[in-house]
Amino acid sequence: MKKFLLFLAGLVAFMVLLANIGPMVFFALGIWLLYVIFKQFMKTDSVAGKVGWVIVGLIVLSMTISNMFALIGVAAIAALYMVYKSWKKEDDDPVVHHIKEDDPFTNFEREWAELNK
Repeated sequence: MKKFLLFLAGLVAFMVLLANIGPMVFFALGIWLLYVIFKQFMKTDSVAGKVGWVIVGLIVLSMTISNMFALIGVAAIAALYMVYKSWKKEDDDPVVHHIKEDDPFTNFEREWAELNK
């Protein structure tokens, strides 16, 4: 049942990721453009150039802010990662583990594995 719920959670996260892939691309592009505009703003010495870069920067900033909901896609990536880690984790039942510790053959195998390391 746990694996089925993890599968459903992964499926939902994947669908959310697919729905937000376009805004995520434009959000990343906007952040990169803002970085380039800032670098050009710092290089420019003229007042007219600085005003021009500020105007272009405000236009790109409005484009970037309009794609802010792309962070939902980033959360979906994080959810997919957590589902993947939970899927790979072995189930460790303490009751079964306690029963196995009393078995002399299991103890011998564990001791032998430690000696071979």
